[in-house]
Formats: sequence, C-alpha cells, structure tokens
Amino acid sequence: MPRKRSLFVRMTAAISMLAIAATPCFALSRVKDLVDVEGIRDNMLVGYGLVVGLNGTGDSLKNAPFTQQSIQTMLERLGVNTRGTTMQTKNTAAVMVTANLPSFAASGTRIDVSVSAMGDAKSLQGGTLLVTPLFGADGQIYALGQGPVAIGGFTAQGDSASVTRGVPTAGRISNGAIVERETGFALASEHSLKLSLHNPDLTTATRIAAAVNTYLGNNVAEASDPSTVRINVPADYPKGVVGLLTDIEQVKVDPDEPARVVIDEQSGVIVMGADVRISTVAIAQGNLTIRVNETPQVSQPGPLSRGTTQVVPRTQIDIDEGKGNRIAIMREGVALQSLVDGLNALGVGPRDIISILQAIKAAGALQAEIQVIG
Repeated sequence: MPRKRSLFVRMTAAISMLAIAATPCFALSRVKDLVDVEGIRDNMLVGYGLVVGLNGTGDSLKNAPFTQQSIQTMLERLGVNTRGTTMQTKNTAAVMVTANLPSFAASGTRIDVSVSAMGDAKSLQGGTLLVTPLFGADGQIYALGQGPVAIGGFTAQGDSASVTRGVPTAGRISNGAIVERETGFALASEHSLKLSLHNPDLTTATRIAAAVNTYLGNNVAEASDPSTVRINVPADYPKGVVGLLTDIEQVKVDPDEPARVVIDEQSGVIVMGADVRISTVAIAQGNLTIRVNETPQVSQPGPLSRGTTQVVPRTQIDIDEGKGNRIAIMREGVALQSLVDGLNALGVGPRDIISILQAIKAAGALQAEIQVIG
C-alpha cells in the first residue's frame, strides 16, 4: 500500500525544482513614465445641474425638494414665475457634474463630463443636461457643461418584476463641456523644475538624477527626497524648459522597488515584487477536517400495526487529523516566487497561500512588506 505523502513534503520537492538561480533582468523605463512634472497636472471640476427630458424616471419632487427649488430658480431666470405652485413632474433630475480639466487646456476646447443623479431618479436615459457651470477648487468657473447624457445601463419594470443592468443613474457626455478659463501656469518662464515620482523611492530618485546629469553632461539634477528630483534649467539650453523636458523624458532609468507583497483578501489575488525573499523557516499546515453527513431514513410501521411512518435521522461524522503530515523547512534565500509556484503546482488555493504568507511574515521570516487591500 503506497504511503501517504505529506502536502509540505511534496511542496518542498516542488520548490527545490523551481528555485533555480535566474539571471538578473533590468527593466529600463523612461523618465516620462516614472515622474510627474510639478505644475503639469489635471484639475478637478464640479458643478450642480438639472437633467431634463426624462420619460417619467426623474426625481419625485416630494422626496427631492432641492430639485423643485432648482426648477423654480431656473424658470425664474427665464422669466417664468412658479412660486407657490405645486409641481408633480418626474421628467427632471438633479445631478452632480464632474470633469477633469487637463493641464494647459486652452479656452474654447472641449472636455468630457460625468453626470450622477442626486435624488431618487430611476434612470437618466434620454435626458439632456442644461447649462451647468463647473467650478474649480478656488471657486472660479472654468468650464460650462451641457448636452445629451449617454448611460451604460438600463432599467425595465413591469407590474410584478423589474430588471436593471449597469448603473442607469450615472452617465457621461462626450465633449460635453467647453473650457472658459485657463489655469494660467506659465511653464516656459520657469527656471527650475520638480519631478515627482509616482512611486517614491530614494534609490530610484537618485538614479533619475544621475541619468539626467549624465545625459546633459552637467550636474543640474539632484534628488532632494525619495519623491522629488529638482532640476535647474540651464539658461542657454535650446528651446528652454520645453526642450529640456522633451529631452529628459526619453532618458532610460532602471527603477528600484521595495520588496512588497500585495494581498486582496476579497478576490484572493496576490501580487509580489521580484526581490521578495524568505529566511529559513519551518512550515506546517493544520489539516483537521470534520465532515458531517446527514442521511435520514424512512421508518415504515409493520403490517396491520397502528404505527405511523417516520423519518429517522442518521448522522455520520468523520474526522481527519492529518497525522501523516510533517513540517517542511524552507531554506534561507528561497525566492517567494518559487514558494508560490510550488504551492500552485500542488493545487494549494489562494486563500491557503495568503494564510501561509501572513504566518511567515508574523514569524519574521518574510523579508518584505505585506500590504492588504480590499
């Protein structure tokens, strides 16, 4: 009779085959893909408006008094007095309008806007957004939005059933806003630049500064902190600041990254960096399994007896303590990628892998940061 092999004994064998020394691979990236230039950024805009033309799917004015107030204010501006009257229309919805104003967007250009219902509207399908001013964080109007709303969902309802797909109370207007005011950032007049790293790291910042200095042949770049690289623009540089940014954006850098394991508890997704390592550690997995099987049986009374038919419960309980399992020892320097590959090859599920990684980290043997999201 073949002996039962332990899960972690097989895991050790799989890891031994997978833990092969790999040749270092340097993934060079452009400076353009690693940093943002201070001042070159989008600006968030927000506004409040009305969507009209809905087929009875708008706000009920009884439950959304702000919608009625907005309708009355709008009509008064157009010369229609509705104060003191009772409105019962359901063809209008109060909405919040949001947009991103790109950097250096010129006056008169168009941008996309998103529209989201505020009240109890059922759907924005077929509606049209009326002229809505969009404000920046400084309280100034930077764009005006208007146009037909396109939604990605729908809803259908009958007397006894309804169906909804997507989100019919949120939509988008392509090129639905016109830029009325520019941000006023004069890039060409700057004498120094600040590059902000997407992923702050001291080694990466130092490498970027060194690569820029090597390319320009002058010590004009300096890493001031893990997230910032300062560049002094040479006075005689061709085409000034714009020419300098155009050139250094294409400089290639080998970015560094911390050893990190990102775990999504909800979906069971595990993402790990290439430099994650584990120290020598012994691993054992509890395998206590209790199975409870219910197989009720029918008991019939004997012939000519006065008994009744009854259902008799039958319960069977099996306990597997996993006595044949052993403790597996992971040697120092084994890459976590090899560990996870071995676990996957053995059919260990993501939930078990997450538990094992967290236990290794708690023991101090995982040389990486664990970040749990979700």
